[in-house]
Amino acid sequence: MLTKTLIKIFTRDLHKLKAEIMSYKQEENLWLLDKEIANSAGNLCLHIVGNLKHFVGAILGDLGYIRQRELEFSLKSIPRTELLQQVEEAVEVIENVLEKLSTEDLNKHYPIHVFNEPMTTEYFLVHLTTHLSYHSGQINYHRRLIDS
Repeated sequence: MLTKTLIKIFTRDLHKLKAEIMSYKQEENLWLLDKEIANSAGNLCLHIVGNLKHFVGAILGDLGYIRQRELEFSLKSIPRTELLQQVEEAVEVIENVLEKLSTEDLNKHYPIHVFNEPMTTEYFLVHLTTHLSYHSGQINYHRRLIDS
């Protein structure tokens, strides 16, 4: 079933995100910007977590999470331990919410319009895996540029 696959991909990539955050030699480098780099690794991590807690946790799981998207990009110097804890919370949200979804749930329209057009929950969840992967790649690149 697709939900098992999605849980595996999300958890695999969120654990890779944790490893990437841990790979920074200097914790303060998580928050550095340089030249054309618009977002720090710390802010991208907050964005990934906020995105998943909102679209999976709050919308699909009705977990009560209130997203403050602007803070995902404006907060600075959050301790690495807190970032890692937030990633772990996102793993729990993914596992707890997705394991309850049926094939019928996946084929339904996602409850809100995100891209100005209706889409299935299945489609949007696959999109969210690529969103996670995209930003994780940016974090890896950021680390290699800033923290070498």
